[in-house]
Amino acid sequence: MPDTSVIYWIRNDLRLADNPALTAAVKAGTVIPVYIWSPAEEGAWTPGGASRAWLDASLRALSEAYAAAGSRLLMRAGRTAEILLALCAETGAEAVYASRRYEPDALRQEASVRDALKEAGIALRMYNGSLLNAPDAIATQAGEPYKVFTPYYRACLAGKDPGEPYPAPERIKAPKSWPASDGLEALRLAPDHPWGDAMLSHWGVGEAAALSALDDFATGPVESYPDLRDRPGETGTSRLSPHLHFGEVSPRQVFHAVASGGGTGLGAAREACIRQLYWREFAHHLLYYFPHTPEEPLKDMFAPFPWVRDAGALRRWQRGQTGYPFVDAGMRELWVTGWMHNRVRMVVASFLVKDLRIHWRAGADWFWDTLADANLANNTLGWQWVAGCGADAAPYFRVFNPITQGMKFDPEGAYVRRWVPELAKVPDKYLHAPWTTPPIELAACGVTLGKDYPQPMVDHDEARKTALAIYDEIKSARR
Repeated sequence: MPDTSVIYWIRNDLRLADNPALTAAVKAGTVIPVYIWSPAEEGAWTPGGASRAWLDASLRALSEAYAAAGSRLLMRAGRTAEILLALCAETGAEAVYASRRYEPDALRQEASVRDALKEAGIALRMYNGSLLNAPDAIATQAGEPYKVFTPYYRACLAGKDPGEPYPAPERIKAPKSWPASDGLEALRLAPDHPWGDAMLSHWGVGEAAALSALDDFATGPVESYPDLRDRPGETGTSRLSPHLHFGEVSPRQVFHAVASGGGTGLGAAREACIRQLYWREFAHHLLYYFPHTPEEPLKDMFAPFPWVRDAGALRRWQRGQTGYPFVDAGMRELWVTGWMHNRVRMVVASFLVKDLRIHWRAGADWFWDTLADANLANNTLGWQWVAGCGADAAPYFRVFNPITQGMKFDPEGAYVRRWVPELAKVPDKYLHAPWTTPPIELAACGVTLGKDYPQPMVDHDEARKTALAIYDEIKSARR
C-alpha cells in the first residue's frame, strides 16, 4: 500500500499532546509539519511585541520536541495558501490537517486556504483543539448566542464532559527528504530589543514548561484558589494564560488536571478554577458571533460616549506613573513580565476608562502589544466588561476605587512594594494613598511626592462623579 503524505499546518497549537489535528495527521501517514508566519493575514491584530517574543521562544521549544519525535518543524513566511499549495506540490501531500482558530481574521484565512486547496483537489481537515466547545456548539433554546455568562456556563455543564486528553505521539513518521525551511531567524518574530529577553526571564516557555506549571498548580495552589485568586501579592492563580493562548497546553488538559485532583467530588476550589476556563470559552463564543466587538461596543448605546484624547495621560498610565500605587504596580508588572494579575487588570482598566475617560480601545491596544497572553477574545471581553459596553458587563455605575481595591486585595502591600519600590518604606495604612501620609512620616520614608513618586493624576472621587454623570446622560438619551 503506497505511503500517504500529509501537511500539518501549525497555528496556535504549539504542542504534541492532546492535539487532535496532529493525532489525525500521524494516523494518516507521513507528516510534514509547518508553521507559517503570515502577519498580513492577521489584519489589524498582528501579534504584538510580547506575543512575538513568546512565539519565537515557543517555536524553538516545539522544534526540539518534533526532533525528539523523529520529525522536523518547517518554518516559512508568506501567504498561507500559496505556501501550503507549494508544499503539497513538493511532497505529494494529499491533505492538509490543522487546528481551527475562531478569530474573525483567522476564519477568513481558513476560508481562503480551503478554497485554494479545493481548487487543487487537496482536502483541508480541521479540528477543534483550542476550546472545550466550538463557539457555535452552544446556543440558547431559541438558537441564539448567549450574551450572559451564567446561563452559558450552565449550558456547557449540561453538555457532555470533555473527553480524555490524547497522548503525544511517540514517533512522527518523517518524509524521506525534507522540503526547505526558512528557519526561525528568518521569520524575525522577536522584537529587536533586549526587553523581550528580560520579559521571558520570568517564564518557562513551551509545552514541557506549560505541563509543569499545570501540574504545580493542580497539585498545590488550586485548593486555595477562591481565597487567594484576588491577591496579586500571593501565588494564587495558575498563570497558564500564555500557555493556553499559544496552545502549549490544551483546555482539556487543564480541565482534567484540575478536576481529577478533586477525588470523587470536584469541590468548590476546583470548580472555581474550571469556571474560569469557561469564561475563556464564553469570550470566544462572543467574538465568534459578534466579530465587530474588538473595534466597537457590543451595546451600541455607548458608541457616542465623549472619550478624552490625552496622549500624555495615556502615557502616564502605560508607564505606571498615575500616582495611584495599585494601578502603577499593575502597569509596571505588565511592562516587566508581559502579564498582569486579573484583579489588577480590572482596576487599571477601570482607571483608564472611568477616571481618565480614555477610550477602552486605547487600553486594549496597549494590552495587545504588551501581554504575552494577548488573546483577542479575552482582551475584548475584559475591556468591554469594565467599560460597561459589552456582554455580561459590569454595570455602568461600577467604578473600581484604586485605593480601596489596593487596601482590600494587597493589605500588607507586598504587591505594591515589589513593583513600586520607591514606596517600600511607606506604612501599610498610607501605602495605597501615599499623599495622605503625614509629611514628617513621608520624609522619613525618603519619599517626596512629585519627585520620587508622582502626585495623583486625578481626584478619584471627582473623576467618578464626572464619569457617572456622563453615563447617566447617555442612558437618558436612549430612553
